[in-house]
Amino acid sequence: MTRPKHWQDAVNAVLGAWLVLSPWALRFNADTPAMANFVVIGLALLAVALGALVAPREWEEWVEGALGLWLIASPWLLRFSGEQVAMRNAVISGVVIVALALWTLATDKQFSLARQKQTVE
Repeated sequence: MTRPKHWQDAVNAVLGAWLVLSPWALRFNADTPAMANFVVIGLALLAVALGALVAPREWEEWVEGALGLWLIASPWLLRFSGEQVAMRNAVISGVVIVALALWTLATDKQFSLARQKQTVE
């Protein structure tokens, strides 16, 4: 078995699984918009992160970053910011997902952020 190119994708896959399970683990599964958001975004993140583990592509990191940004904004856009547990879970998970995606984009020499950084230096 080959070693994954980016450990960040494995962490994002775990975060995707966490997002799917978190409405029940944190007991906000009665809040339908929040629960649906976490399940859908979690499944999408899990799929993209697993794909990135198998065949890493730059677009997968951008999608992971976009999913993270959506999570950060979703409590206010979907109006569940009053549910503190769900809101904190969305914001913290989103920040970690965005950070991991940007880290991968910035450090992989085959991806554009890393190439741009090299040409500037």
